[in-house]
Amino acid sequence: MRALCRLLGGKDVKNRDGRRTFGIAGRPRPYVMAHRGASGYAPENTLAAFHLAIRQGADLLETDLRFTRDGALVCIHDATVDRTTDGHGAVSDMTLAEVKKLRVRSAFDDRYPNERAPTLEELLDATPGDVALALELKDPLFEQTAYAQKLADMLSPDRWAGRVAMLSFAQARLDGVKRVAPEIPVGIITLRRVLPLCRTELIGPIWPLVCLNPLYAWLARRLGKFVCPLDDRPDKRVGWYVRIGCDAVLTNTPDTTIKAIQKATRGKWQPRSSYGM
Repeated sequence: MRALCRLLGGKDVKNRDGRRTFGIAGRPRPYVMAHRGASGYAPENTLAAFHLAIRQGADLLETDLRFTRDGALVCIHDATVDRTTDGHGAVSDMTLAEVKKLRVRSAFDDRYPNERAPTLEELLDATPGDVALALELKDPLFEQTAYAQKLADMLSPDRWAGRVAMLSFAQARLDGVKRVAPEIPVGIITLRRVLPLCRTELIGPIWPLVCLNPLYAWLARRLGKFVCPLDDRPDKRVGWYVRIGCDAVLTNTPDTTIKAIQKATRGKWQPRSSYGM
């Protein structure tokens, strides 16, 4: 198998065991990964969305990271604040104080009228010990050693070893983190990679890839890869993801996805204990 993978993928294939180096002790797979928090019910990438995902039973919180002008790490998906707040302009042109003045805007304004974009530090403080983090590197600055080091310095190995992973569509950003913190698992998100041949521990293929190729997850496991399809509305496909052995399921609505996994496993899989439900 390794010879085949080398033939197909050349130097880009390494057997980095993401299934061993990233996970949650005692939790059965697939893990439930809350996409920008419980973003189907609360404004994306806010503490409200993250807290709700935790209460609903998510195993992993996924978010997006960008740097402000003064070097703070904030959880914002877009390069500008226009879509998700009542402000305008590039995140990179604003100080943290300026970002914090903006109210997050979404379809959930009636219930969450005063949410602000959180910093990574606030998210770390809000994350319980039995929940992991998947941090998507949106900012090209992560390719630079100084900025990658700033991120790595926030992730104490005593607390976060094996419980945090970096994700990106851009390999160069993942390489930036690997240069300063080789112990942190990283994952490539892909829309076109028809085989799970990559030099990362995790892989996030767009969902049609794993549906069209039933051997995708099998080959990924043989290579030690942690697999989570890019599919934020997965409930109709959860049975397939369970059958082929995906390690995690991404979702905007952790509660409905948990029910779908329980149905697909006939109750053998149970969610993590929730907080304040």
